Formats: sequence, C-alpha cells, structure tokens
Amino acid sequence: MATRDAGPAICNGCNAQIQGRIVTALNKKWHPEHFTCKSCRKPIDGAKFHQHDGFVHCVPCYAQYYSPRCHGCGDPITDRVIQALGVSWHAHHFVCGGCKKELGGGGFMEQAGRPYCSVCYAEKFAARCAGCGRPIVDKAIIALDAKWHRECFTCKLCRNPVTDPTFSVMDNQPICGKCA
Repeated sequence: MATRDAGPAICNGCNAQIQGRIVTALNKKWHPEHFTCKSCRKPIDGAKFHQHDGFVHCVPCYAQYYSPRCHGCGDPITDRVIQALGVSWHAHHFVCGGCKKELGGGGFMEQAGRPYCSVCYAEKFAARCAGCGRPIVDKAIIALDAKWHRECFTCKLCRNPVTDPTFSVMDNQPICGKCA
C-alpha cells in the first residue's frame, strides 16, 4: 500500500513552510515562535496550554483571565473549585464562619451569606431549650412561650416527661397530671 506524501509542513500562524523544529497542537503545525498565547502573545513553551473560544492561552494568562475567582481571597482558582452560596472558593478558603474548619464542599448551614459547620451553626444560631439552655437541632416541644427538647420538658415536681397535651403550670414550669 502506498502512502501519500503530505508535502512540507505549513505553519498555521504564518502559512510559510516549516524547516526544523515543529510544534504540533490542535491538529495543526506551527513554527515554535508562532505558537503563541492569544493574551500575552508570548510563545507557549512546553506542553501545557489552554484553549478558550478557539484561541490558545498560556497557563498563567488562562488563570488570570478565565479561571473562576475565589470568593475568599479574590485570586484565580487553578485547582479544585468549590461552588457554594452562588460563588466559587478555593477548598482551603471554604471554611466555617465559626471554628474556621475547612468544610470541603460537604454539608454546611448558611447564615447571612457565610457558611457554618453544623456544630457552630447550632451553637450560634439555633433556638435554645428553656429547660437546659443547649441548642435545639432536632424536633422541639413548643410550650409556655418557649421551645424545649423532648427530654427536657419534664414535670417540675416528679421530673418525669410531660407527654399529655394538657398539663398544669407552676412558676412557668410544667406539672404532669399525676402531680397536679
């Protein structure tokens, strides 16, 4: 089987014949000095470059002009991007607004546009139990103009849980039907 000679290599940048070193990229051939970044116009040296809107960009220019910007620091993000709260973050800048622990793109709670881990969110923003004062992060009993953990809503006298829908009150504390 005969192979067909494609003829001399023609530079995609200047349309002249290429003698010597050839850069092959994007199914085209180039003189090394003509394979340049669209943004800074410098020759792209090495194998790393980006393509955007049909043009070639060196890695620094691509990062500067086209990479998403971190909401935490404003710098371009060139590695893992976390999308949260409608913006982009470096992984190490997406941290809890309380303890500053990295949230890693997992579950978080939002308050006033800031992310919080569940522990800090509960400590800072959750309703407090009228019985023990700790945050309520699950279901609550609402009674006596307050919220209570189920296990904290107990009779003031016998300390047993008050489970009946009707109960008495003494000093703004529930009294079960047996003690009333």
